[in-house]
Amino acid sequence: MSSIIQLLPDHVANQIAAGEVVQRPASVVKELLENAVDAKATDIKLIIKDAGKALVQVIDNGQGMNVTDARLCFERHATSKIRKAEDLFSLHTKGFRGEALASIAAIAHVEMKTKQDQEELGTQIIIEGSKFVSQEVAVLPKGTSFAVKNLFFNIPARRNFLKSDTVEYRHIIDEFQRVALAHPNIYFTFFHNGSEMFNLPPSSIRQRIVAVFSGKTNEKLVPVQEETEIVTIQGFACKPEFAKKSRGEQFFFVNDRFIKSGYLHHAIMAAYDGLLKDGAQPSYFLYLTVPPNTIDINIHPTKTEIKFDDEHALYAILRASVKHSLGQFNVAPVLDFDRDSNLDTPYSYKDLEGATPTIQVDSTFNPFSDDKVNKHYSGGSSSNYRKPEPTANWESLYVGLKQEVDFISGTTDFSFESEEVTGSLFNEEDVEKTVNTAYQIHKKYIVSPIKSGMVIVDQQRAHQRVLYEQFLTNMTVHQASSQQLLFPLDLFFSANEMELIEDLKLSLVNTGFVFEKTSPDHVVISGIPVNVTESEVSLVLEQLLSDLQDGIPDSSFSQNDTIAKSMAKSLAVKTGTSLTIKEQENLVNGLFACKDPNVSPFQKPTFITMRVEDLDKKFAL
Repeated sequence: MSSIIQLLPDHVANQIAAGEVVQRPASVVKELLENAVDAKATDIKLIIKDAGKALVQVIDNGQGMNVTDARLCFERHATSKIRKAEDLFSLHTKGFRGEALASIAAIAHVEMKTKQDQEELGTQIIIEGSKFVSQEVAVLPKGTSFAVKNLFFNIPARRNFLKSDTVEYRHIIDEFQRVALAHPNIYFTFFHNGSEMFNLPPSSIRQRIVAVFSGKTNEKLVPVQEETEIVTIQGFACKPEFAKKSRGEQFFFVNDRFIKSGYLHHAIMAAYDGLLKDGAQPSYFLYLTVPPNTIDINIHPTKTEIKFDDEHALYAILRASVKHSLGQFNVAPVLDFDRDSNLDTPYSYKDLEGATPTIQVDSTFNPFSDDKVNKHYSGGSSSNYRKPEPTANWESLYVGLKQEVDFISGTTDFSFESEEVTGSLFNEEDVEKTVNTAYQIHKKYIVSPIKSGMVIVDQQRAHQRVLYEQFLTNMTVHQASSQQLLFPLDLFFSANEMELIEDLKLSLVNTGFVFEKTSPDHVVISGIPVNVTESEVSLVLEQLLSDLQDGIPDSSFSQNDTIAKSMAKSLAVKTGTSLTIKEQENLVNGLFACKDPNVSPFQKPTFITMRVEDLDKKFAL
């Protein structure tokens, strides 16, 4: 019987590996940027076209490669980062597997230019789908330039699964920010379709955070600093009042490598316990330095998950250091009662000793003496106090009062109402007694009787359906009405959030928002939809941006649908809210006036009906 197991050709193996390493254009950006950092570059440029689908180019001024290395770097498991297996426990570089460039070259057109400082000429190599097209000598500056074009050109299925340009571009920004924040000592520039998006000169960690995000970020930051034998922590946490609904600005860096850790995130949330509203997420930028032999990075292809030797100790240290910083900078409440500063001892009296007071006693003083003039008890001198003359009887105070009253009012006979006036503007028989037709149960459900029995409505889902259809009608059928603000709102957002708002601006205007001014890091809103309060504007926009993180459909109707769902979810009455009888009736009537009252915008039932027959069966013996 013939053997059935065969070795795969190199180009097929590379394409399989590419499925793990390169998931989207942002994966290429991450790998190339990390290679540039490992090459000890001090100036790195990232150039993107069409959200990375047409071009991803990274230019650095690092060490460069000679002719042999330039050809060998595209082979699988070829790397300069490690030599033996023990090196995995003392990693000081970003990459170490040697798979990235081989995987990228297998699914794209790659042009590499590289030159070392001591060499006169450099090397230019062109590869298309793992096939070497050309290798030439060229005059080049020091460093390396990787240009990756036409990603997934030979895997059309993968290319079709890519999201819209807006979503892919946002993922690229996320990867760029992670590398830029991890290395504030490197000069980063980022260009997209010919426009400069970021220009980040070398700076401190705080300056880099403010440069990457908006200038408003500076006032949010609270320094965190702790040094122990297990870990050294530095960075910043944000004040609780600036917490957001989304988890966007949360960064852990371990040995200058961005990681994701739900366990460490829980430690941060524990430090903020009691300071945040429900559902709010704090922002933080924390840099952890641990011995390389105490962590394992090689557990996931993206290298964003790490195993620690002593996670419990790290959890406790991280929680304590963040909590200490919040208390140290008067962000967290402390058990210190307000004291009156007037009770503090003045500095001029601080070191003085108190003198014993002198007391003088008048031995001749007699308080029961009939003498008009007594000796003063303290000084012995005559007192100016005179005993008042005795007044007449107290009844004399009211002599003549009756005549004055008669003169003023003309009578002294007064009558007071001893009972409430019970008259009514309407006759009792004309007043129709109102019957409560809706009842609220546990501040969650509304029960309303119908002919066949009763209907039980989920108030939150019902309100979501009502608001959803209102917003969708406003956006697609006619212009929504908006209320003008007396004082315009100034809201700050990060660069990628501003890109998203620019794309959604037309749809938001149709819902009732009025944008007075838009700048790279903030918007000025002078009008809001009628059913949105001023305090809810920032929450609604944050929730909208959070809901759109996973992708915005290309068609405008679908985009409007997404916005309407998000705003309905934000503004709907929440479970646990007490409603008046009128509000309950309006909500029930509004629900059954909708086109599709049976389900919420998220396809969950809004009400159930219970017939009298069903109730009779429950009571049947």
